[in-house]
Amino acid sequence: MDHSPAQRTWIRFKRNKLALVGVVVILIMVLIGILGYLIMPDQSPMANRMLLQLSIKKPGSTFTILKIKKNIKVETKNPIQKMLFGQPYDFTEIPITSYRFKADSIVVREYIGDEEIADEKSFSFKEVLATGNLRNANVEQQRTKIESKHIEQKTFWLGTDIYGRDLLSRLILGIRISLSVGVMAVFISLFIGVTLGSIAGYFGGRLDTVISWFMNVIWSLPALLLVIAISFALGKGFWQIFIAVGLSMWVEVARLVRGQMIAFKHVDFVEAAKALGFTDGRIILRHILPNMAGPILVVASSNFASAILLEAGLSFLGFGAQPPMPTWGGMIKEHYGYIIIDAAYLAILPGLAIMLMVYAFNLVAIGLQDAFDVKSQNTYV
Repeated sequence: MDHSPAQRTWIRFKRNKLALVGVVVILIMVLIGILGYLIMPDQSPMANRMLLQLSIKKPGSTFTILKIKKNIKVETKNPIQKMLFGQPYDFTEIPITSYRFKADSIVVREYIGDEEIADEKSFSFKEVLATGNLRNANVEQQRTKIESKHIEQKTFWLGTDIYGRDLLSRLILGIRISLSVGVMAVFISLFIGVTLGSIAGYFGGRLDTVISWFMNVIWSLPALLLVIAISFALGKGFWQIFIAVGLSMWVEVARLVRGQMIAFKHVDFVEAAKALGFTDGRIILRHILPNMAGPILVVASSNFASAILLEAGLSFLGFGAQPPMPTWGGMIKEHYGYIIIDAAYLAILPGLAIMLMVYAFNLVAIGLQDAFDVKSQNTYV
């Protein structure tokens, strides 16, 4: 049975089991990143709900929390808004070790440490519920409402960071940051690299000389130092990092496209297109670039992994997305000092997340390289 080139490529790619594992891992990461706040334990914007009393608690720790209603009106977001931006929290949370009711008040002992016992503190039902309808509710109804809706058991499945924030929530939101930077950086690098590489390879002459000289200059600069220099020029921030990483990764794409363009511009179908009077732009876009899609996809996959590493490095150095926005590199920066004590997981978990994401994209890049290998087409059955 005859197959199209795309079908043959897909069949060869499927034979690489590790590449398929990489695709599955990436798809799972993408799904988690898209759902974001909807599946996070801490759904507040930036997963930045701090409980300083619960700083550096081990994975699986469970605490009793008293939630006191704030006297402010918080808009309830619809599911799409909540998924994208989170839901502002309208409670003040107080970790407690015990509570009891006394008349129209709740008396609690705040959690201040495993070895210490705090003095009792009293909150009136009106403070906790922050409502003006208490006159119409008896004491038992108020107690029932407080116990059911204002006292909860909260489990921190991956523990808490140095500010008492839920580590699992910040790891999940970090997926969105890394994937966003990777997508935008690869898009910018492909746009610049394909454009300059096509011009240099197709037209040659002085244009090729100038562009090649510029590529060699950029190529000679260490990627991280170049990104830091661009970040200094653009400023620190989430959007600036897209541009900084993208502007540092286009050279590899341009060199590949230039070489492929030089090889393709003299083949028979290009000469035939010229003889038919097609414009140079149409020949490049419609006839040459589609024939080098395979190598470009391989480089794009590899650059995606590199972009994630660069973003993590920038965040670790303080040039990436700024706090309280959670990034894996920033989380390592905040907690690397705890590696030598009994809270090493605070830095190891985001490090493992970076490793898993980068490894998955590298597996896909290797699988694409094998699938698009022209020599292997002759062995296809």
